[in-house]
Amino acid sequence: MAEDTNIVLDSKTETSLGQIEIAPEVIEIILGIAASQVDGVYKMRGTLSSSISQLLGREDRGKGVKLTVDAGQIQADIYAYLNYGVSVPQVALKMQDTIKEQLLFMTDLDLTEVNIHVVGVIPEKLVNAVDPNNLFAEDGEDE
Repeated sequence: MAEDTNIVLDSKTETSLGQIEIAPEVIEIILGIAASQVDGVYKMRGTLSSSISQLLGREDRGKGVKLTVDAGQIQADIYAYLNYGVSVPQVALKMQDTIKEQLLFMTDLDLTEVNIHVVGVIPEKLVNAVDPNNLFAEDGEDE
């Protein structure tokens, strides 16, 4: 997770009605959704707390994203699993472009770095072999 300080947007107009602040968690969610929608990305890496939240029915859209904000510079580290058979460099480059464009479009903030960490590759057979609604069933057994 990012630090607890909000990010203040610079006003582009001469007449400002006030200050606009964005919580780092909001940026993490934007980046997480943008990254997960790139073709070839299986899912984002979660943490223990995001896994527990998911079991309780809450989806953590910012999982797999780590922000670092230092002196107005925003750096993102993205941790993702990719589908087997995709070109890792092409998917990673597409993730970098998509994430950077989406954040700029939605917040007018520019990322100085987007580091993609591929933490695993998921074979197609495993994607279909595990039923997330019935994790403890034996192969071929339905409850």
